Amino acid sequence: MMNNRVVRVLCLLLLAHSAFQQTSENTSSSREKNEKRDASNAAIEELKKQIEDIVLELNLLKEQQALQTDPVKKTHHAASDDCIAKGGTLSAPLSGEENDQLSDYVRRSIGPNQHVWLGVNDMVTEGDWVDQSGSALRFKNWETEITLQPDGGRGQDCAILSVSANGKWFDESCRGERASVCEFNIV
Repeated sequence: MMNNRVVRVLCLLLLAHSAFQQTSENTSSSREKNEKRDASNAAIEELKKQIEDIVLELNLLKEQQALQTDPVKKTHHAASDDCIAKGGTLSAPLSGEENDQLSDYVRRSIGPNQHVWLGVNDMVTEGDWVDQSGSALRFKNWETEITLQPDGGRGQDCAILSVSANGKWFDESCRGERASVCEFNIV
């Protein structure tokens, strides 16, 4: 028979071994959980990045769809009719920021010295500039430092945006021929 001391040592060794295995399993389990958590976080971050990329791409597509340049020079009426036939209208900026964006878009798409028709006119009442829906303008960007626009009187009832004049507006005869930009409402 084994003596009590040996039995006690064996019991202690078995208990220690069991405790060590349990600690090792817990540590291993905890490590696996951390690894899984890290992998999940990495996957979530990757999905967030993919979503951001998709949103950016969608916004670029919207911009490309929202504005379409027609470099062919036409009268104001022909350019307006073409935009309407495509489901849009001649561009009419509603703020300084939109005006700057339109000017930059025209610079990039047609060239730096271009002028494009705006969906702005005073055909009905001289001096009352309205958009194509007949609504009073909320924003105007007339060139007023050098030529004091609009200055054409009854002979100049349509407006152009001049890229070479940093997006300033000028009144011009509607019979002139200019490039145009159609804008579309995209949700």
